[in-house]
Amino acid sequence: MGLIARGVVYLLIGVLAVLLARGARGTHVDQAGALSEVLSRSSGSVLVAALALGFLAYALWRLSEAAFGVTGERGSTFARVKSLARGLVYLALTVTAVAALRGSVQTQAHQQETFTARALSHTGGRMLVVLIGSIVVVVGLSMVVEGWKLAFMKNFRAVPVDVRPLVVALGRVGHIGRGLVVALVGTLIVSAGWTLDPHRSGGMDGAFRTLLAQPFGAVLAVAAALALMAFGVFGLAEARYRRV
Repeated sequence: MGLIARGVVYLLIGVLAVLLARGARGTHVDQAGALSEVLSRSSGSVLVAALALGFLAYALWRLSEAAFGVTGERGSTFARVKSLARGLVYLALTVTAVAALRGSVQTQAHQQETFTARALSHTGGRMLVVLIGSIVVVVGLSMVVEGWKLAFMKNFRAVPVDVRPLVVALGRVGHIGRGLVVALVGTLIVSAGWTLDPHRSGGMDGAFRTLLAQPFGAVLAVAAALALMAFGVFGLAEARYRRV
């Protein structure tokens, strides 16, 4: 359930990013924006409720790994810490989905800017924001390395021979693309802390708008969007074939 929900939301984010690149300026390219877009459709509340259950399932799965060990990496403390972080992130996303159902969702860009502004208002807040941004950059670059080295394939022990090349291609493109977007998000957080300007911290939506402001920005944004969509399809393949 969790892997399906994660895959679907990345597919939606990719679609929103393409729409943004084509001029839909009112679009918010992040998980909250994807949930809001679903809610605007017929039967949207049912779909968002299903996604909320999926996010909760994913969070509980990752938290169980943090508590009892990660499959294939039982002795790795680092793997358990990563699972703890992922579990907490998806618990927060579950709360966001429930808030969307209640009509009180905020864009993640706004949430991140608010958090950054509060952090910067405290002593030592500048260094804290820079540190958090640096960690996010490292996480993003680790995703790039994981994608390039095909480290994710260790979880696929029973993929049919005819499907395996597609899983490899989607996983590599998806992990590298998502990693680069996450690294850009982290860079924006570092910039916000360094310049004391919380508006520079705009989450994934801010990352795509930054891409659009560059030369050939629309091309870069669409390429990143397609990579996120590839990761979404990869997530659906994980739901089918991953050794959990």
